[in-house]
Amino acid sequence: MSRRQRKSVRVVVPEPGRMRGLGGAAGFGWLDARLWRDGWLEVLTAEDLAVYAFLCLVADRQGVSWYRRDRIRVALGLDEQAVWQALARLEALGLVAYRPFHVHASEGFRQVLAVPVGGPPPFVGLLEAGDER
Repeated sequence: MSRRQRKSVRVVVPEPGRMRGLGGAAGFGWLDARLWRDGWLEVLTAEDLAVYAFLCLVADRQGVSWYRRDRIRVALGLDEQAVWQALARLEALGLVAYRPFHVHASEGFRQVLAVPVGGPPPFVGLLEAGDER
C-alpha cells in the first residue's frame, strides 16, 4: 500500500472509550514500534520478548527496573535458564543495560534502552538462543 493510499484509508477505532493513555496510571510501560518495523521480532525468541515486555511494563520513567530474576521468572512462568538466556541476549543486542546493586551483588538494575537505529546488529546470527551468560 502506498503512502497516498494509506492516507485515504479511514481508520475506525473499535472502542473509542477505551483508548490507551497515561491518565492516572502508576505505570509508564510502552513498546517501541521499531521492534516490529526494523526486524527485531525476527531475531528475538518468545522468551526474549516476554522478558523485554515485562521489563518495559515494570520500568520507571527512565526505563529502569529493579525486579530480580526470580520475580521475573515467577511472573512469566519461565524457568531460571530461560530468564538468564533472555536477559543475556537482550543485553548483547543493546536493548537492555544492567548494573549490579553493589560490587558483590548478583542482582541489579536493568534499564530498557532506546531501540538501536537500523535494526538488529550484524552479529545477531552469532547469538544462539541457547547461549549462556
